[in-house]
Amino acid sequence: MSEQVRYVTNEQGERVGVLLDLEAYNRLANPLAVDEECLIGLSRDELKALADSRLAPAAQHQLDDLLVRNAESQLSADEIANLDHLLAQVDQLTILKTRARYTLHRLETLATVA
Repeated sequence: MSEQVRYVTNEQGERVGVLLDLEAYNRLANPLAVDEECLIGLSRDELKALADSRLAPAAQHQLDDLLVRNAESQLSADEIANLDHLLAQVDQLTILKTRARYTLHRLETLATVA
């Protein structure tokens, strides 16, 4: 295992610089990159928009209709499959929204530490 930190010294032996291994540098340069739950490469505005996003109105209307009709046991096999597909989309959107909010929280935490 290599050393994480090496110092650069001048002719008088004073430390004037630091060399880091790439992993240590990446942790310092982009601390969010080591957290797999963070969404990397998005601006704060993009993260906020994602955190506030919703299912498209047409899809939401269709989902609402299918849920009501499903409660009344009035769905065909194709409609049940469509309902399952829409619910899976809602689940994925919820995960993305949560990760966006989490990333924003981490960015705010890092800003207060810096």
